[in-house]
Amino acid sequence: LSVFDWISLTVYSITFLLGLPANILVFFIYVRKARKRGATPNVVYAINLCFSNLALVAWMPVKAAETVLQIWMLPELFCPIYNFFLFASLYGSGLLLTAVAVGRYLSIAFPISYKLYRRARTSCLVSVLLWAIVCLHLSLALVAEKGANFVQPLQRNTSTCYENFTEEQLEVLIPLRLEMALVLFLVPLLISAFCTLRCLALVRRSCLPPGSKRRVLAMELSALFVFVVCYAPYNVSHVVGFVLNENVLWRREAIISSSCNVFLEPVV
Repeated sequence: LSVFDWISLTVYSITFLLGLPANILVFFIYVRKARKRGATPNVVYAINLCFSNLALVAWMPVKAAETVLQIWMLPELFCPIYNFFLFASLYGSGLLLTAVAVGRYLSIAFPISYKLYRRARTSCLVSVLLWAIVCLHLSLALVAEKGANFVQPLQRNTSTCYENFTEEQLEVLIPLRLEMALVLFLVPLLISAFCTLRCLALVRRSCLPPGSKRRVLAMELSALFVFVVCYAPYNVSHVVGFVLNENVLWRREAIISSSCNVFLEPVV
């Protein structure tokens, strides 16, 4: 194994060991909170984030094994399922974090008006819409794969999952990846950044105690930091791939940071 493979294996192991108990704990905390005080928009989004993270955590052992063995060892059918959960978690979590940022901004900027529309049912509908957008994009990627033929032979008796593509497939996948980077990452990032900066400005001018101000500022900035650090590298690879019109080789390295959101989001 190369140095990068050892780094990857370490990250995936930490993701599984920290992400699994952290997300299960957060899930039960919010479920208990919803039962006692009723569901709120933040509770709905938090539960969705936990499901998203747990879906990714469940496949971390497979990701680690793939890194060690350097091949895809499961039946071909599991490759598209594995990638569906991987990318659904990546983009779904990003959109849900954006929804949380928007909710925080509205609650601070328009506390009275927002309270009238602050319903768990609305947040459920928003969550369903966000997941539908993610699933639509992933379905288009499956169609581009011509029958979900994700597994490609590498050498004798070995194969890889979602790494080697034909020119015909790349003609569809490269523009689709760019569109996903713009719609599912850049637009949510700009919205999150705007909401975060506006929250910071409003909180600094508010009458809250200094300790409360610091706590809110830290929470807002940490959420934006996680969004950028976890999701930017992989989406940048989409943009670079479109500019160069090729399947860039460092996409595998770029996606490592995306798995870190599993154990960072519960902290945020």
